[in-house]
Amino acid sequence: MKKWFLELWKFRELLWVFTLKEIKIRYKQTILGVAWAILQPAALTIIFTVIFGLFLKVHSENIPYPIFAYSALLPWTFFSTAVSFGALSVVNNSGLVTKIYFPKEVLPLSAIGAAFFDFLMASLIFILMMFIYKIPITLNILFVFILIPATLLFAIGISFFLSAINVLFRDIRFVVPLVLQVWLYLTPVIYSFGQIPEKYRVLISLNPLVGLIQGFRDVTVLGKMPDLNLTVFSLVVSLAVFFLGYWFFKSKESIFADVI
Repeated sequence: MKKWFLELWKFRELLWVFTLKEIKIRYKQTILGVAWAILQPAALTIIFTVIFGLFLKVHSENIPYPIFAYSALLPWTFFSTAVSFGALSVVNNSGLVTKIYFPKEVLPLSAIGAAFFDFLMASLIFILMMFIYKIPITLNILFVFILIPATLLFAIGISFFLSAINVLFRDIRFVVPLVLQVWLYLTPVIYSFGQIPEKYRVLISLNPLVGLIQGFRDVTVLGKMPDLNLTVFSLVVSLAVFFLGYWFFKSKESIFADVI
């Protein structure tokens, strides 16, 4: 694996170029451009606020429901976008895969890099909302420097797995949106982890995104420490998924050109 990392480092400029290409292609010939990166979580926040905040009166831990929802939709949207584009990245660039040599992990990584750019753009609205709603910032916010990299590693690992499998079985492009849709409701985005009945919490906490997304909400808008047990579990799983995903991707890399 050290050899793979060193080779990827040699191709870092290619990764940068591919990431910029992904960003440009995504917003090419669009009227709103990068504003779409903000509109997706913003639109979902409005919908969730009306349905779950106004109609169903979901408890939002004594903070306005819009920022309660947005604080979880921000990392969730990054994860779902990264996995959606990362899973299709190798097949979508089949022309490059079959013609020239380069470390193929550049393809899912560049797709995830573009998703992270969207995350940064959407974060500007989040910062603005925190000022509007006068959310106090505490030192616990420093945990984002653990939670966001962990989310990034988890998304990369999942994308490595899916992009390699997608070369062999094209059903992945249909499966991923369905799984992500179900995954959303199994993750404390609309609701908080504390609202889950005690008898189901252990089962739900097996979802690594629970610790990452609830933790992000805790340290930003709630101003408290994340649940350390959930955070450590999510971090360990994220690292494991990243390394296993990378190993799986590289073990299948040699057959990509032949199968595609």
